[in-house]
Amino acid sequence: MSTQQRQPHVVIFPFMAQGHTLPLLDLSKALFRKNIKVTIITTPSNAKSITQHLPNSPTIQVIEIPFPSNGYGLPKGCENTSQLPSMDLHFAFLSATKQLKKPFEDVLASMSASETGLPLCVISDFFLGWTLESCRAFGVPRLVFHGMGVLAMAISKSLCQHMPHLKPAASQNPSSLDLPGMRVPFDLAISDVPESIRNLDMNNPACQFLWEVAEADVNSWGVIINSFEELERSHISSFESFYHNGAKAWCVGPLFLCDDDKKLKDCKKFNNCNQIKHSLSTMQWLTEQVTPASVLYVSFGTQADVANTQLDEIAFGLKESGVPFIWVVRSTTWCVPKDVEEGMKSGKGLIVREWVDQRQILGHRSIGGFLSHCGWNSVLESISAGVPILAWPMMAEQPLNVKLVVSGLGAGIGLNWADWSGRGMCVPREEVCDGVRELMGGEKGRRARERVQALGRAARRAVKEGGSSHETLNNLIDQLCGVSDVSLKL
Repeated sequence: MSTQQRQPHVVIFPFMAQGHTLPLLDLSKALFRKNIKVTIITTPSNAKSITQHLPNSPTIQVIEIPFPSNGYGLPKGCENTSQLPSMDLHFAFLSATKQLKKPFEDVLASMSASETGLPLCVISDFFLGWTLESCRAFGVPRLVFHGMGVLAMAISKSLCQHMPHLKPAASQNPSSLDLPGMRVPFDLAISDVPESIRNLDMNNPACQFLWEVAEADVNSWGVIINSFEELERSHISSFESFYHNGAKAWCVGPLFLCDDDKKLKDCKKFNNCNQIKHSLSTMQWLTEQVTPASVLYVSFGTQADVANTQLDEIAFGLKESGVPFIWVVRSTTWCVPKDVEEGMKSGKGLIVREWVDQRQILGHRSIGGFLSHCGWNSVLESISAGVPILAWPMMAEQPLNVKLVVSGLGAGIGLNWADWSGRGMCVPREEVCDGVRELMGGEKGRRARERVQALGRAARRAVKEGGSSHETLNNLIDQLCGVSDVSLKL
């Protein structure tokens, strides 16, 4: 076969959001370690940030295609969801990505006409469902990437298939939903269902878009999952049952652990001096906290909009807990309350508004807990670092992740958020304070810490040679090459 005569090549097309892009960059590095040539397709603005996260290697190439400049009501120069002034524009952003289809096909056509030829496959984000049609036109397998865990995806697909006909589970909590053909390791309430599914309305253009990409999803050749079998093995077969033509779910994570490889560290290139400066000052503050596992890390991701009144309550709750904290705040309009600011001068807390290396922070010996929105990347990073989670979901599938972390895995404890958000109220400082104290010094926190440290060891084993994720990636490459007796392992 011609694929045996030249270096194997994979095309990766991330969605333009940090949480969706970073895992696929980690996958690029994993493929780089196995002598696979990788081409990443993105837009000019995103290309600049992507190159900062990649090893300096000619086997990883970034190709830029233009992002639609007008017609969708997006701010000028907006090419990433982190640049949206409001998540109300998220659907407009999704719609604009459809205009990338023609430039994407031009790239495939150029590859087809070149000496290197077409890639083994295209790995593209769930939101870029239109890439399936393009891949079929060129005879290239399309693998889809969600950025979610197996269980959350399986529950979401089951809910879409069976809503609104679901009945309460007869033998469990009367408020719990019963999903046909699935074993869910916790009570699933209607409040846990993502809003986009709970309010599914096919007359809504946003719902129509999600339905289209979901159809492309289940008809793809396979699914790349940033998880590992030891964490979610019992849910993989249920998840695969929603796919057509025998498509397989390939658990190859936690992908970011590929950065532990010395080969990658030696060739990484930092391009942003400000990021280095902020990172160094943050790590220095952590190092000055002499007691191991004494600091709480607080972050709610890059997309959740937390109201300033809620930020006030969090600030006072952290102060009253007496636990040292490092808190990454995304809001540009919120001011730290004076009482809290005075307390921070003694070194008990640090508020950061710049970019931070979350993985590096979670891996620091001073970090003992993580107050998190439970985005899937954050969950994996916390588990891999052996850091228990105080779970407070903000949006999307995060309530499902919280249930998995707290009830399914025992790797964290839940903040009592639902009672307050359900009434349109802020979670009060007392709830924040009590949750922080329990995570960092209570019996529930101690049990969660023991459990998450065991899971962290399993995560690190999974990506090492002979581990489940390591072998799954090898098997995927061999199957794509179509030669089971040819090994691409190093």
